[in-house]
Amino acid sequence: MTLPGFARPRGCKGFSVSAMGRTSRPRRDGRLKRGWSTPMPKYADKADAGLPGDPALFKVMTEISIIANLADREFERRMPGGLTTAQFGVLNHLLRLKAQQTIGEIAGAMQVAQPTMSSTVKRLHEKGYVEFVPDTKDRRVKHVKVTRAGRAIRDKAVKTIEPGLAYLKEGTPGADWDKILKELTRLRIVLDAAG
Repeated sequence: MTLPGFARPRGCKGFSVSAMGRTSRPRRDGRLKRGWSTPMPKYADKADAGLPGDPALFKVMTEISIIANLADREFERRMPGGLTTAQFGVLNHLLRLKAQQTIGEIAGAMQVAQPTMSSTVKRLHEKGYVEFVPDTKDRRVKHVKVTRAGRAIRDKAVKTIEPGLAYLKEGTPGADWDKILKELTRLRIVLDAAG
């Protein structure tokens, strides 16, 4: 997921896919783990999120965009049962809001086209992770509801992902994750309200 108008700095790819389709993750020193295909650019850990003189807010938004791309890949690698990050995102969205929504409402919240969301929800339905509930006022309108199996696979995904992210804590000693979460949540709320 890249925010509109923001792109990852050229050459800062942290992750890549080899010809064998295996996601590579270089070691911190830039050397490859055995069997990995692409070294980390030597400047990747020093690359600024913008040019000298760029506003700090622009650099923050660029960093968030880069982190979103890297997190998406990291989550995708760890998803259980053939679940994609898009499918996980839908389950997490509905469960977080404790809501049933139409495909159009979910598409709007996730900032994707309705046909794309229809395809994602269809796959979730085929796997038994969501069901369609008719609207009480208009039977033609269908709401998407997460099933028990959907809740279970979402919870399993969280349990599978969390231990694999321990290297983030190790690589950022002293980071106050609660404070970071609070600031990012405030930023998300403002961005979400702006549409």
